[in-house]
Amino acid sequence: MKAAITTCPCGRADTRGRPLPYDACCGRYLDHWGENPAPDAESLMRSRYTAFVRQRADYLLATWHAPQRPPVIDFDPGARWLGLEVRAARMTGDDTAEVEFVARHRIAGRAVRLHERSRFVREDGRWFYVDGVFA
Repeated sequence: MKAAITTCPCGRADTRGRPLPYDACCGRYLDHWGENPAPDAESLMRSRYTAFVRQRADYLLATWHAPQRPPVIDFDPGARWLGLEVRAARMTGDDTAEVEFVARHRIAGRAVRLHERSRFVREDGRWFYVDGVFA
């Protein structure tokens, strides 16, 4: 029996506009973080969104810059993630970047729209989430 192909929650598409499967998109980072870190800040941000959708606290903590990393991550069990829109991604220095995005989800029937400008830093070839400012 062939395994079902699931679409990646981050919404990244191929050159024809077709949604990428999880394994070919964020899954390669979430499931193999030690061997295959995200190659750029946008990919890390997308994979962190996917980690929120899949409630992968291990990945979120591992990709959070140590000085800002919280001790634990609590997920709202009623949250239903609805989509991600990347508005901009740019390098701000040799090893720093910024990604602006809008993530939508529902909690207890209430729509929530998170518009953030996130900062990232690259250390030893790996990207880490530093912090974000709500836009």
